[in-house]
Amino acid sequence: MNGHIVVGVDGSPSSVRALSWALAQGVLTGAEVRAVIAWDYPAAYGAYPMSDDLDWAALARSTMDEALDAAAGDTDKVSVSIVQGNAAQVLLDASSGANLLVVGNRGHGGFVELLLGSVSERVIAHAACPVLVMRPNQP
Repeated sequence: MNGHIVVGVDGSPSSVRALSWALAQGVLTGAEVRAVIAWDYPAAYGAYPMSDDLDWAALARSTMDEALDAAAGDTDKVSVSIVQGNAAQVLLDASSGANLLVVGNRGHGGFVELLLGSVSERVIAHAACPVLVMRPNQP
């Protein structure tokens, strides 16, 4: 297969599982794994003004580092992209030329867990490659 696998990381347990799965698949197929996290300034931060002290890019980097530490597999062979922008659009852009896009689905338990999140739904509909959605508690 070779080529590359893109995996979306947001720090959720299902995104860490998606990263672990992508790492294992990369070993099996010889594909490079590209872990992508997107960050953006929130449109609104409740009723309070946003703090100038919060470094959103550093927070995204920290989230990625924690996911890489938690993922089983050889994370030395992962390329990391930390991109400012809408998560779905960043992943869609990253899917261009990829063999596979892997994302987690956060789920909320019960009936809501059967639904896909907005990012998952958008990438499934518009990605330039096949998409695998890792659901919570999926082996």
